[in-house]
Amino acid sequence: MSAENDTSWDEDVRVAVYRAFAEHGRPPTAPELADAAHGSLAVAKQALHRLAEQRHLVLDDCEHVVMAHPFAAIPLGFSVMGERTLWWGGCAWDAFAIPHLVKAEPEVLVSTRCRGCGEPQALMVNDQAPPKSGLVAHFLVPAARMWDDVVHTCGNQRLFCGESCVDEWLTETGQDKGYVMDLATLWRLAAGWYDGRLEHGYTRRDPAAAAAYFTQAGLSGPFWS
Repeated sequence: MSAENDTSWDEDVRVAVYRAFAEHGRPPTAPELADAAHGSLAVAKQALHRLAEQRHLVLDDCEHVVMAHPFAAIPLGFSVMGERTLWWGGCAWDAFAIPHLVKAEPEVLVSTRCRGCGEPQALMVNDQAPPKSGLVAHFLVPAARMWDDVVHTCGNQRLFCGESCVDEWLTETGQDKGYVMDLATLWRLAAGWYDGRLEHGYTRRDPAAAAAYFTQAGLSGPFWS
């Protein structure tokens, strides 16, 4: 087996990606990736491609990490500001998940705009209780199709002032309605979804475990199956 095809470094590379985002709000640099793969950037890049195939992260055409949920390297509608770190939140789900995953930042300021009317919105989100707000989240893409184009999916998991703004936006864009939830449900969805992702040995949920998690968060119906 050539060094580039040695999968033994994949988990080290995955953890390096996630910890760079968690600690610095950005993807790892080339030297940081190389360090995670015993000094070889070529090994690290092959690991990144395998990790992308396994849906641990998303690469662009230049082999740059675009997303490592709940973190993003590109703006998709949310900024998440902790006491020491500023992140792009990939979507409403991910923005709410960051204070649960990054234990050093248990409270963050989530800033965005209503996707419908453009009204600016800012919420304090912590790992203890949902924020008190009448805003709603609208998810456009059903769970079974979220990875068909995950950047599009995340770009359409947004906050709205209320259901009237959702309906107006859907009418203007000609989109079919997805799923609308209140912020308490969004907070429950985000709270434990990424548990363990910053540590070695993390495994993604299989479909049955994901369905059980959605049900526990209060989400049901064909959209979530």
